[in-house]
Amino acid sequence: MERINDILEKYRYAKENLIQIMLEMQALSGQNYLPKEWVEYVAQAIDLPLNKVYGVISFYAMFSTEPRGKYLIEVCKSGPCHVSGAESIEHLLGEVLGIKTGETTQDGLFTIVQSSCFGACDISPAIKIGEKVYGNLTHEALKAVIDICKEEA
Repeated sequence: MERINDILEKYRYAKENLIQIMLEMQALSGQNYLPKEWVEYVAQAIDLPLNKVYGVISFYAMFSTEPRGKYLIEVCKSGPCHVSGAESIEHLLGEVLGIKTGETTQDGLFTIVQSSCFGACDISPAIKIGEKVYGNLTHEALKAVIDICKEEA
């Protein structure tokens, strides 16, 4: 809990910083999720009812209470991306990684999720991995992105 306390201190145990606290904790988990014990600890530490903390976590799609891959691959499902081939990109991701949307690879590296628009309509179809957006994706470009992630892991 020492590292969680460091995060709480960084944000001065302030309730209004709950989202930032949860984002850092989720990254700290190594599996892109918020363990139940951590959520309970933070709720008590910042004096918020547990149901309010879970309300925030369940409202924002960026949070998860279940372990996910190191690389969370968000497939944009907005209108422009759909028209530009997001479905074929999602299908190819499934083929390349051997998983369906919502699943995590056995090695714990990748999880595929559907996402609302993340502002890359001009380069659709697009995916987002972490904070990086990849657009104008072809099958070859998508495979190259996955290979780079595997090399960096």
